[in-house]
Amino acid sequence: MNRNAIPKDLRTIIGSEPTDFIVKSKKNFPRRKGLTLLAFAGFWNVFISIFVIAFIVPIIQGKEVHFKQNDIPVTGSLENWETILAPSLIIGLFVVVGIFLLIAAIVQLLQKGGYFVGTPTRFIKYRRGNTTIKDWEQFSGNMRVSNKGNYGNIEMELRTGKMKRGKNKSEQFVPDIIYISQINKVFDIEQKCRKRIKENDPTPSRSLDQSDLNN
Repeated sequence: MNRNAIPKDLRTIIGSEPTDFIVKSKKNFPRRKGLTLLAFAGFWNVFISIFVIAFIVPIIQGKEVHFKQNDIPVTGSLENWETILAPSLIIGLFVVVGIFLLIAAIVQLLQKGGYFVGTPTRFIKYRRGNTTIKDWEQFSGNMRVSNKGNYGNIEMELRTGKMKRGKNKSEQFVPDIIYISQINKVFDIEQKCRKRIKENDPTPSRSLDQSDLNN
């Protein structure tokens, strides 16, 4: 992409520095990521709807509901609302979470992409006036490419991240990821990014010890 085709603010950020590539992504996140969240949101909302239909709907209709609270049979209704207040609030909270997940999934699927620029010293993401700049040494070098022909997505891991514990598992480091989604010449961009990351790798090379010399 030509420099004249990018926003003025981005041209100012680049300045006189030479560029390896300038590319505009179609979406902000890979389609796979949005569909995964949408599937989880769908499962969550279907599961919660069972409780809504079994508990909330009858109450709205003026009927009584029967359930156990601390192994004690309880009857609730609009007239006897004290007994149903706590479970109704809990179910309502889960409904709100489900709605939030659904909205987040739709946003990920529809969110427009931004501009990505690679220079010899840094990686720049510019989207809707917001700029993220990373030195190449901040990337770990682990990359994932998904493509159809020469069109596709790149996921690049950073050295930063968070420790997360899975179910019945020990804590694991989950790296932050920068997505370059739905771009042309995906392998060309991937190779240029990989070249700069390797050139700026801060990990010191293993020095030769005496056993190396003897071999």
